[in-house]
Amino acid sequence: MASILNSLSKPIRGEVVLSVRDIKKTFVEGGQPLHILTGGGFDLHRGEIVALVGPSGSGKSTLLQCVGLLDKPTGGSILVAGTPVHTMNDEMRTMIRRRNMGFVYQRHNLLSDFTALENVVLPMLANGVRESDAVVRAMKLLKSANVAHRASHIPGQMSGGEQQRVAVARALANMPDILLADEPTGSLDPNHATNVFELLLNLVRKNKMAMLFVTHDMSLANRADRKITIKNGVVK
Repeated sequence: MASILNSLSKPIRGEVVLSVRDIKKTFVEGGQPLHILTGGGFDLHRGEIVALVGPSGSGKSTLLQCVGLLDKPTGGSILVAGTPVHTMNDEMRTMIRRRNMGFVYQRHNLLSDFTALENVVLPMLANGVRESDAVVRAMKLLKSANVAHRASHIPGQMSGGEQQRVAVARALANMPDILLADEPTGSLDPNHATNVFELLLNLVRKNKMAMLFVTHDMSLANRADRKITIKNGVVK
């Protein structure tokens, strides 16, 4: 009976939304190659929450930049929903990023002169959503993130935890299949960090997305469905 209950409590993995194979990334510093990523890979399934862990400087953020199409790998392949994206031009990569991905960073990165509502609306306008529809969806997202009462406030009028909640709402604006988060609670105090992470987990589950998040906090990593590690440049 216990095994049946445990299996029912686990999220059901859907189709593969992100596939990485033999990923490599090399930088050149002082004329010398610096090999950050040297191979390995993984699959990310819809409905799955995966933690990316490893020592500082191991290449976690570099990997996230590559799979988020913000940087190109030196070698290997990246497929989003079965489509090879690693060889696409910048315009096509931007289109895939806007359509399929949402991003949450350690710092909220909200536009300081725009209200919470406007910060969530803008990504939808960039994606061609009608303004009236974008405003309705943005308000729903702010409500889900428990910051609807801050809709008319600019970031400087909100606490750090509230700003990060708005950033989470913004990341979900275009209903992405994949949510990428780089130390999403790293700049918050423990209480706000717990609240924001709970919000992320709940919204990802509710919207049947996949999430890959970087963290140094093993208490957060242990709440993921599984972990991916980077050791000596190899993604495992």
